[in-house]
Amino acid sequence: MASAYWRRRTPVTGESGPGPYGGAADRPARREMPPAVSLRPTGTIADDEPPHEPGVTVSSSFQPVLDRIAADIASTPGRGRPADYIPALASADPRRFGMAVAELDGTVYGVGDWRVPFSTQSITKAFTVALVLSLEGETLWEHVGREPSGNPFNSLVQLEYENGIPRNPFINAGALVVTDRLQALTGNAVSTLCDFLRVESGNTDLTFDEEVAASESAHGDRNAALAHFIASYGNITNPVPVLLDQYFRQCSIEASCADLALAAGFLARHGVRSDGSRLLTRSEAKQVNAVMLTCGTYDAAGDFAYRVGLPGKSGVGGGIIAVVPGRCTLCVWSPGLDERGNSVAGVAALDRFTTLTGLSVF
Repeated sequence: MASAYWRRRTPVTGESGPGPYGGAADRPARREMPPAVSLRPTGTIADDEPPHEPGVTVSSSFQPVLDRIAADIASTPGRGRPADYIPALASADPRRFGMAVAELDGTVYGVGDWRVPFSTQSITKAFTVALVLSLEGETLWEHVGREPSGNPFNSLVQLEYENGIPRNPFINAGALVVTDRLQALTGNAVSTLCDFLRVESGNTDLTFDEEVAASESAHGDRNAALAHFIASYGNITNPVPVLLDQYFRQCSIEASCADLALAAGFLARHGVRSDGSRLLTRSEAKQVNAVMLTCGTYDAAGDFAYRVGLPGKSGVGGGIIAVVPGRCTLCVWSPGLDERGNSVAGVAALDRFTTLTGLSVF
């Protein structure tokens, strides 16, 4: 059901060919690492550390923690409902569950459906923000804010009295602006994103799902309204139909927990990619993590910070990524959502993880 493995990544070239995120250059080989090494010979907790839950051994192997979380989640009733407003996602089984933890060196631990691809949806917004920030720096924040919205992720309410500047990059309005910036800067936002995710995850097959993209497009009137409204304020560069096509494809990218935990590793490494090159400055990586903490789970960010205590980004496909800066990245997936669009089992699992391990930004 669960196992730990070491993945040696190899360079890949994505749809758009070699480029700054296509990974065409050779990478240095990495030496094989043992699956787990105890942090302390006794496996006990130091006196100066914050208390962990009794009975949990502190170790560099996260496998026992993941196994325990999976057992707890399996016995938990009430798993929410899948995102039925996107027909292609409505049939997902809310009882499915997977979770992965990726350490800084690329060692990954997983449990349950951790290698099953799922629809990433809004999780991709964390990566597009990082890519645009790497290309144009502070200019990004002239087009989108950094404050929690307090409204549903697809709300139009704030745009008019804030002159077409979305409150943050993770609500739909803000994500449309970020994708527009990436499209303007690269000529193909989805190919750039896919190239980056393939290289960082080591999964050369990672791509978007045409059926899900078509389903979102056919039921995307609210997103179209958001895009046109923002464009009326001059905050959209590309033709709205082009932007919407890129955005729906971006949200329909499929990846597994293992893929996403690995791909998000640069945020735990303070902006450094898996090959040792730098994507973001340390300060920029801090900025992305900070906005994920305050805005990454829609209008439930306060509750998520209270329960989990980590920067995180959720998606209505049931996935959530989370970052422990300087230590590891996580991804959890379970399609059943709460009323705010976050995975019920996913939030519970991350809550359990920080409780068991004591790993938190607080």
